Amino acid sequence: IITIEDPIEYLHRNKRCIIAQRDLGDDTKSFEAALIHALRHDPDVIVVGEMRDLATTSTAIRAAETGHLVVGTLHTTDAAQTVDRIIDIFTPSQQQQIRLQLSQVIEAVLSQTLLPRIAGGRVAAFEIMVATSAVRNLIREAKTFELPNIMRLSSKDGMQTLDEALADLVRSGIVPQEEAMMKSSNPERLSKSLQFQHGASTLQRL
Repeated sequence: IITIEDPIEYLHRNKRCIIAQRDLGDDTKSFEAALIHALRHDPDVIVVGEMRDLATTSTAIRAAETGHLVVGTLHTTDAAQTVDRIIDIFTPSQQQQIRLQLSQVIEAVLSQTLLPRIAGGRVAAFEIMVATSAVRNLIREAKTFELPNIMRLSSKDGMQTLDEALADLVRSGIVPQEEAMMKSSNPERLSKSLQFQHGASTLQRL
């Protein structure tokens, strides 16, 4: 496993694999240069601390196309926006080709939002999108706006929307409802979901 970080936040020890951590600035001049150099070492996994620009993103996609598992981060709010951000980095003339390439190599998108716990501290709510054939088709056909609907209907595949994760945290008494509403992409839908669950629980007790 080769990681490229800015900066290195945690030092990982070799246990069941060999981990090489590279710091932007000290060990390499750019994410792109580090990625190109990493490919010469035939790694199984490459972790890119942040996919900030076209050169880094393009190299990361090429690395995935050659059979490497590439894990990267972006500053986005949900899975659909993450896919759009990757595509939008490229020029309009390149975007259709990138949609095709991305649809072939993407495995999953995990979006994280931190909320304050009722008991103190913070907890993460996760949106999870798995690259099923339906997801790949939507990416290829430039219909990423439909990805949330696919996630809502695909819990059996391990997917969940951010609102579903927020609802679980509220129902479990981990975070206050008002905080969940502030983080929700659709507060009205989240409120209805919580009201429905409360009503169902009341009927069960009766």
